Amino acid sequence: MSLIRFPEKIAKGECKTMTIGDLIDFGADTQEGLKRCLNNEDFYLRMVKKMPGDANFQKLYDAMKTGDQDAAFAAAHALKGASGNLALTPIFAPVAELTELLRAHTRQDCTALVETIRRAQETLSRICAE
Repeated sequence: MSLIRFPEKIAKGECKTMTIGDLIDFGADTQEGLKRCLNNEDFYLRMVKKMPGDANFQKLYDAMKTGDQDAAFAAAHALKGASGNLALTPIFAPVAELTELLRAHTRQDCTALVETIRRAQETLSRICAE
């Protein structure tokens, strides 16, 4: 008996699972991400699927909303590392930029940057749910 339980739609073949091609279309540097995961595609895809649910996204959004730069920096820095290791460029690039702005304690309005991160997270979440 298998310990893995597949969602009903996948078991019935009604939806596809996320592929490397989906991540390429998203803008991820999958060659780099796979290299960092010892070219183990299954491991890489499992790690990518965890990314949209990373609690640091919500921590970042909450901290930016309340103006807590230290908490925002910690969350952004963590997301920068995770998205960088998986070469998820559409998340990594804006998070890296935000991390550096927060590190420098700038008081610049980062609303557009945070929304870019949010949209990338939502897009990746949809890809991972397929």
